[in-house]
Amino acid sequence: MQHATVTLDPAFTIAPVRRRTFGSFVEHLGRCVYTGIYEPGHPTADPDGFRQDVLELTRELGVSMVRYPGGNFVSGYRWEDGVGPRASRKKRPDLAWHTIETNQFGTDEFLRWCGRAGVEPMMAVNLGTRGVAEAVDLLEYTNHPGGTHFSDLRALHGTPKPYDVKLWCLGNELDGPWQVGFKTAHEYGRLAAQTARAMRMLNPDLTFVAVGSSGSAMPEFGAWEAEVLAETYEEVDMISAHAYYEEVDGDLGSFLASNLDMEHVIRAVTATADHIGARLKSSRRINISFDEWNVWYLSRFQNQPPITSWETAPRQLEDIYSVADAVVVGSLLISLLRHSDRVEAACQAQLANVIGPIFTEPGGRAWRQTIFHPFAQASALARGAVLHTAVSSPVYETRKHGDAPLIDAVATHSPSGEVALFLVNRSIDEPVRVTVDTRAFGRELRIGDATVLADDDVYAVNTADAPDRVAPHPHPGVTAGSLEVVLPPVSWNVLTLH
Repeated sequence: MQHATVTLDPAFTIAPVRRRTFGSFVEHLGRCVYTGIYEPGHPTADPDGFRQDVLELTRELGVSMVRYPGGNFVSGYRWEDGVGPRASRKKRPDLAWHTIETNQFGTDEFLRWCGRAGVEPMMAVNLGTRGVAEAVDLLEYTNHPGGTHFSDLRALHGTPKPYDVKLWCLGNELDGPWQVGFKTAHEYGRLAAQTARAMRMLNPDLTFVAVGSSGSAMPEFGAWEAEVLAETYEEVDMISAHAYYEEVDGDLGSFLASNLDMEHVIRAVTATADHIGARLKSSRRINISFDEWNVWYLSRFQNQPPITSWETAPRQLEDIYSVADAVVVGSLLISLLRHSDRVEAACQAQLANVIGPIFTEPGGRAWRQTIFHPFAQASALARGAVLHTAVSSPVYETRKHGDAPLIDAVATHSPSGEVALFLVNRSIDEPVRVTVDTRAFGRELRIGDATVLADDDVYAVNTADAPDRVAPHPHPGVTAGSLEVVLPPVSWNVLTLH
């Protein structure tokens, strides 16, 4: 059996755990909204049409923040269509996903849903087909106390008090030619800066996210961020990063090491942002909003025949997740936590049905996909400070990423003294014995609670009839009274040290 060591020292911290790391994403795409979080007539629906079973799972997932309404959808969205009496709301074609949008769920419904779920809203404005005026109008509707056209309209629609939305995305993926109204970096940067300035004139206490490149494979990755930040550096607080991963051609080894690419994205974007800050002689520091990340089998979507019909809320991008997918999601969470000094917010895309941790059936059940569990455990247990986690591990060779460590890990240290340690074993066929070195704590620590998510079948999934086929269970590999644990192959492991 191979052996690895994880060394922890409470004096070496990276940053506080940021609650916004545990964000999610709701877009008008497929069944994320309709028959996902919103389904009037469902047996669990409340008077607003919100599915209570999904709300309960959202709270259990530990989501802290939700981005809305897109995503590609926002670049053609007219927010005014989604407010007011439902009977008078307009149906429109959504060009992004080739569907019919009924607008039965809109800004008020989303913000009320956030209140029920106990999450912070992250609102995106349309800078694809619209601009400064429409963004300021939306801000007036959500945040202005009253006495103006749109704030009084909000009150007329049943919400006299402002929603006080603080976190705003200035568009979405506008470097992508698939985006309605896509732009050059210069065009977008000027528009984003103008929009942020105007919105702050109405409401100074806002946090803005500028659009970064849509992914590290884009030809303008890096150059886009540099040009956008040259225009927006003094106006925004974060720049977005997006990344999706999938197993390709049976290359499980490379897939399990996907977070090495996420590490590259984070390093590249922060280096670019710091370079622009230095060039501008600014005292400000721009951090990252990693507001789209997940396992997504994008190739399946791209290889489907073109959509010719116009349907309302069809089944789209409904990936069913396996044990291996959950382990990759766990490793991506490890990377996001490890970079808490620069990753200020993050959103797993998306919340329900569409590449989501929660799956529902119309009129029926809701259950946890495999990827639900790493997110829920990290959100529940990561508290206090993120520790520099030194991992000494054997490596293996991957086709895509070169050498990758078999073991990856990150730890957090709460004010009460508890340590939460999150680990993945990427080995496809071998367990690895891990020793946790805690001598620097100056007191005796032992493994307390310990769980593992693994299965003899790495492609096992959860279904409506077997919703707990894959779930964390008590760890059989812990040596009682010690700091050693044996991690099974392709596994997500969570230890608390007391």
